[in-house]
This record gives sequence, structure tokens and C-alpha cells, in this order.
Amino acid sequence: MGSSPTTSTFSKKLLKRTLINNQIRAEKVRLIDERGKQIGIFNLQEALNKAREKGLDLVLITEKADPPVCKLIDYGKYLYQEKKKEKKQKQKKAGEIKNIRLGFNISSHDLETRAKAAEKFLKKGYKIRIELILRGRQKSLADHAKEKIHQFLEILQNIIKIKVERELKKEPRGLTMIISKG
Repeated sequence: MGSSPTTSTFSKKLLKRTLINNQIRAEKVRLIDERGKQIGIFNLQEALNKAREKGLDLVLITEKADPPVCKLIDYGKYLYQEKKKEKKQKQKKAGEIKNIRLGFNISSHDLETRAKAAEKFLKKGYKIRIELILRGRQKSLADHAKEKIHQFLEILQNIIKIKVERELKKEPRGLTMIISKG
């Protein structure tokens, strides 16, 4: 019951916003058991007694409902689950788009290698920005550059089904497009 004296900064943040056991100030609460099944509406003291009987904590899930919703759960386990959720959300925000950069004079073998790398990213759920940087005189040969990108897309489509998120776009430094798994 409760948390250990050595809590991480994450746990301290969670402690501030999550009320447990005697910290809860509502008269009546809607109680959910450890399996997620709704038990009913109880007085706070009855809910605390049920938690003690089962050797669990009474954790306030939401105050916004009327009456507030509480769950019977091991608080340490609850902290762990919340930490995992937060970590997973951070990972998704951090790397949603991966870059694949193609060169103007890239060989067909190198296109295949980049297509295999792109396949791995697409299977993990990332979107891919395909970039082909044009320098100097290469800018006047944009048709050749577009052909290289289309070759890359053909190779990639033979490996995995793709969907174009943003069409091929000419930018000051070259050509870009964004694709995702189809």
C-alpha cells in the first residue's frame, strides 16, 4: 500500500495529481474493482474498507464524474502503468517522420538499399520524408531527379504497399515528398 520513500520525479508528479486512500475527499464514490468491473456507488469509508480487505489501494481515477470514480488497485502497479503510457506517448511524438535522402547520381543498388531501410521504418509505423537535394547545375535537371524518386517509389512498391501523404514538391534545396504505409 502506498509508495516507497524513494520515488522518482515522475512518481512525485503523479503523486501531486493522483489522490489515494485517505487523501480522497468525496462523500460517495463509484467503485471499480481490480479487474475493471464496476461494483457500484459506496460511501468513502465503505470503499476504503473494501480496499483494505483486499490489500489494495483506493485510487481516484477521475473527479469530474458525479460521483467521482475510484479504482481498487495496487498503487505501485498503477504508477508503473501510468509511467509506461507516458513513455509510449513520448516515443510516438519524438519520431513520427523518418528521412530518406537520395543523391542526384544514386545507383540502382543504393536505391534498393534505401528502399529496404524505408520498408523497416514503414513497418514500425513511421511516415517517411523522401529528400533529393539538388546543388548547382543539378537544379536545371529536375526531370532527372524526379525520375530517380519515381524509380525509388517503384522499388519500394514492389516490397510494401505505400500511400502518398504529400505529393512531390519542389523546394529551394531540392525535391521532397512524404509517404506512409498503405
